[in-house]
Amino acid sequence: MIPGHEIAGEVTEAGKNVTKFKAGDRVGVGCMVNSCQSCESCDKGFENHCPGMIFTYNSVDRDGTLTYGGYSSMVVVHERFVVRFPDAMPLDKGAPLLCAGITVYSPMKYHGLNVPGMHLGVLGLGGLGHVAVKFGKAFGMKVTVISSSPGKKQEALERLGADAFVVSKDADEMKAAMSTMDGIINTVSANIPMAPLFGLLKPNGKMIMVGLPEKPIEVPPFALVATKHGVTADIEVIGAEYVNTAMERLAKADVRYRFVIDIANTLDKAAA
Repeated sequence: MIPGHEIAGEVTEAGKNVTKFKAGDRVGVGCMVNSCQSCESCDKGFENHCPGMIFTYNSVDRDGTLTYGGYSSMVVVHERFVVRFPDAMPLDKGAPLLCAGITVYSPMKYHGLNVPGMHLGVLGLGGLGHVAVKFGKAFGMKVTVISSSPGKKQEALERLGADAFVVSKDADEMKAAMSTMDGIINTVSANIPMAPLFGLLKPNGKMIMVGLPEKPIEVPPFALVATKHGVTADIEVIGAEYVNTAMERLAKADVRYRFVIDIANTLDKAAA
């Protein structure tokens, strides 16, 4: 089993019943490759709640085959879970949008945190958080990054375009930001005190805690927003031979903000 669930590449072959894609198409797939496609959740477009959901790796597909993930030479996906990449979107920088991107985009849209002029707080500035900042600005919102790391302030404001930065450990900064935000999208996986964060919200404000994607990627709205506003992930492209070093760097939070493994060129070099 080879993990990997933010996959971008070209179709090499299409099954006889496939109608949406053909060989040569630029496509991607997130963390799901299939589902039962007949339950209530699937009918409503929430395949991520399907009891028969099949993950991109380490699952058993409906035909009994194992799913091996995206860090491999090929992957087989039901066309329902394949996304066509717009011509203007690069495969490498667009790949992380297939999970990290939709994980923040979908709940922001679903819970109404996509309205111009609203004030959005983004808690945590990592793989998910940095994309949430970009989508917030693409929606026309005021975006404040909330982080425990003061050293990320310049990056948040100057590189990612956030409007403000609040250090969560600074009592004065937290107090000044109280009751100012319409919503907060929480991308932090650590166990942190929530009460101070709730204090940042306006009455009836929303706190969204994200993990797995809310639902499969919505095309074309998702692609339209991403391409129109140039939303892509900040990445570092590596070869498969660099994976062990990349894992060591990940443990030190030494990546801005996603490693993307170039499988095709790695295989070409190995063959040569």
